[in-house]
Amino acid sequence: MATFAKPENALKRAEELINVGQKTDALQALHDLITSKRYRAWQKTLEKIMMKYVELCVDLRKGRYAKDGLIQYRIVCQQVNVTSLEEVIKYFMHLATERAEQARSQALALEEALDVDDLEADRRPEDLMLSYVSGEKGKDRSDRELVTPWFKFLWETYRTVLEILRNNSKLETLYAMTAHRAFQFCKQYKRTTEFRRLCEIIRNHLANLNKYRDQRDRPDLSAPESLQLYLDTRFEQLKIATELQLWQEAFRSIEDIHGLMCMVKKTPKASSMVIYYAKLTEIFWISSSHLYHAYAWFKLFSLQKSFNKNLTQKDLQMIASSVVLAALAVPPYDHSRGASHLELENEKERNVKKMSNLIGFNLDPKRESREALSRSSLLSELVSKGVLSCATQEVKDLYHSLEHEFLPLDLAARVQPLLSKITKVGGKLASAPSVPEVQLSQYVPALEKLATLRLLQQVSQVYQTMRIECVSQMIPFFDFSEVEKISVDAVKHNFIAMKVDHMKNVILFGNMGLESEGLRDHLTIFAESLNKARAMVYPPVSKSSKLADILPGLGEVVDKEHKRLLARKSIIEKRKEEQERQLLEMEREEESRRLRLQKITEEAEQKRLAAEFEQRKTQRIRREIEERELEEAQALLEEAEKRSKRKGGKKPILEGEKVTKQALVERALNEQLRERQEMEKKLQKLVKTLDHLERAKREEAAPLIEAAFQRRLVEEKALHEREQQQEIELSRQHHDGDLMVKNRLVRMLENKKIFEERVRSRRESEFARRRAESEERIKQIIEARKQEREVKRKKIFFVLSEEEKLRKQREEEEARKREEAERRKREEAERKAKLDEIAEKQRQRERELEEKERLRREALLSGRSLDGPTKASEVSAGSRPEPVAAAPVTAAATAAAPAQSTGKYVPRFRRESTESSGQGPPEADKWGSKQVPPPEADRRTGGARQPPPESDRWGPRSDERNPPGDKWRPSRWSSSRPRN
Repeated sequence: MATFAKPENALKRAEELINVGQKTDALQALHDLITSKRYRAWQKTLEKIMMKYVELCVDLRKGRYAKDGLIQYRIVCQQVNVTSLEEVIKYFMHLATERAEQARSQALALEEALDVDDLEADRRPEDLMLSYVSGEKGKDRSDRELVTPWFKFLWETYRTVLEILRNNSKLETLYAMTAHRAFQFCKQYKRTTEFRRLCEIIRNHLANLNKYRDQRDRPDLSAPESLQLYLDTRFEQLKIATELQLWQEAFRSIEDIHGLMCMVKKTPKASSMVIYYAKLTEIFWISSSHLYHAYAWFKLFSLQKSFNKNLTQKDLQMIASSVVLAALAVPPYDHSRGASHLELENEKERNVKKMSNLIGFNLDPKRESREALSRSSLLSELVSKGVLSCATQEVKDLYHSLEHEFLPLDLAARVQPLLSKITKVGGKLASAPSVPEVQLSQYVPALEKLATLRLLQQVSQVYQTMRIECVSQMIPFFDFSEVEKISVDAVKHNFIAMKVDHMKNVILFGNMGLESEGLRDHLTIFAESLNKARAMVYPPVSKSSKLADILPGLGEVVDKEHKRLLARKSIIEKRKEEQERQLLEMEREEESRRLRLQKITEEAEQKRLAAEFEQRKTQRIRREIEERELEEAQALLEEAEKRSKRKGGKKPILEGEKVTKQALVERALNEQLRERQEMEKKLQKLVKTLDHLERAKREEAAPLIEAAFQRRLVEEKALHEREQQQEIELSRQHHDGDLMVKNRLVRMLENKKIFEERVRSRRESEFARRRAESEERIKQIIEARKQEREVKRKKIFFVLSEEEKLRKQREEEEARKREEAERRKREEAERKAKLDEIAEKQRQRERELEEKERLRREALLSGRSLDGPTKASEVSAGSRPEPVAAAPVTAAATAAAPAQSTGKYVPRFRRESTESSGQGPPEADKWGSKQVPPPEADRRTGGARQPPPESDRWGPRSDERNPPGDKWRPSRWSSSRPRN
């Protein structure tokens, strides 16, 4: 196993081996690198190595190597760069498919080359016998050896890729694509055996996916994208199975699709369900399950009518006709009659499974299956759902003739033309591509059999005996032998009662039971009619109930019994639920205990296995080291023995079996050192001998070399003189010939000059003419370009001037807007400054008023303290002044306020003291106006109080800030100092 410092070195080494034709060694080198634990970190070079690796695997058809390498590469890039794994797998499948197609194109007899039942089997026995008997291989055998191996490798490639991608949630799309390509491979080359194996492989993958739910990268089937991919794969599997006519595998595919739908509790799209039911119709028709075939057609009709908006009336009529004919084609008798109890139970379970699980009809398993799944219930449902009204007129007439009309002698004559018309109806549906091609002619044999049975049934109700010739004439569909077979089956299932007497050439019809069904019906109808007529002639007289007189308390007893039974039922149900709950709890506890024990056992087993593995690993490493040392010691011992034998010396003396590697190594080193010294001595002696010999050789060869050199000089001088003479002769001959040619051509010199002059003058004139034309054309072009430039310059100038004008207008407009905005801002600032100034003046005025009010109160309080109890009583009896002062009033008004409010006499000295302690005349406002408002009555004390001063024309009025009906309170500009 070669080790490389970098992965690039392994790639270079592999390319070198490929260039020299050693692809197997190159593959082995790359395989060692990929499977090594040193290169577990993903990098771009590993992807290039994998590309080269899969190329070599395809070239050499090494499927096992490819699988090992892809598994190792999946471990490397699963969590880092899973896209790289996807690219490598796609490239691998592309190469395998391409090589298989090349081999197929090279083979001339493809059918013979692919005539193999199993691509995974070895060579067949007949091939081995043929290879031993025949000396030369034929062309078909050469094609087999050329094409079949590549198709085997391609099939192995598909299996490998599916196995690698089966539990990878990040590569679900690639898994589905690989499955689709494998299905197409089986379809294209009619590989039925491989298709069955492929379906089983995909089925096992899904089963393992549901079994091991604790895997880290397991696909989540509850996700809509994953579910759709799995369903698309199963639908493709179903299509290919029906195209290959593998009906058993198609039915298993139907079960797989339904299992997926039940697993995630979600119904697929309507287009997919149309394909599902369309394939079900084919499967049930092939299996002769006419009842399930009809139910599948009914579901298909419902889906097309509900979800297909492009469905035309003609196609809807065709599908409805197929549904009705499929229902009519069901045998009119019950196959379960006459069967054993076990057969009935199996049939019931089969009906529930197929209809409830596959076709989609919800059934109650406690009910009898033949009550829910029968021909009569299906036909009644078709009539109630309006399917019959959508069918063609011929199908309607056929339905009424076979199901509702009683025409024993004319039934076949009425049915035969309708069947001939139905036979011609059919074709592909343009607006429903998912529905298979509708051919109503496939139901004609079953309908003919149904018409025969209806005719025999109706004839048996009218006649007791009939000749065979008459029956044969009434039934033009079959010979009497076929009619006899049909009647035997009907008699077996108790549909009719008849016997055939060939000796008398008659048919005997009997009773089905104790009395005839038809006669019993007629008698029942006759009795009901007589009862109605009697009721009309003699109307019944209403009488009081005798039961009520006999049992007056019967209603109460019934109610009590009913309530008692309901209570008993509820108690029983509760007991059952409690018992079930206890059983469930016990089972849950037992399961948890079992799981806990199993987990403990598994952990102990894992620890034991890990310890045993480590122990075995340590023993193996120690054993390998000892074996390696023993082998090296044996090799050194053998080498020492060979060396001693070669030298003729004695065999090395060993101490029995206790020879160690170290002793042998030391012995070998000493021996090598001794041999090296002896070799150096021999070399020195040999060098001296060779030196003397070489010197003697050179002394003897020196005079011989000088003589040979002198002879060579003489020979070369003679050769040079001879070649010089030959060159002179050749030059003289060439000169004489040139002189003769010159003398011969001198006579034409004048004519040559005349011709040259003529040609030169003609070409000069032509040149002058063309030059003038060219100059004229250039002048015209220059003039035109000048005009164009002038026009362009004017246009550009006009455009620039217009743009400049627009720019100036835009700038002026923007400047005007800026000025307007600045002016507006200045006005807003000035207005705000004025408002602030007004507010400040208002606050100043309010502070002054508060200060005046405070002084007035202090004056009043000082006056009260001077006057004693009398002053206090007067103040308490009078009106209490407001805490906030209004404009100042006169002392007389102030003194008169309590007198006016109480009606008592105030002495003069009391009034004078009040006037002296009151405020002076009001001060003028800053704006030049005096605030002397009229007095306002105080609601609480009944006295007069001064209203707050009015605001000037810049500020709001005080009575606007404080309504007259409310107690005066300072405005929001007044100080927050509390009042006394």
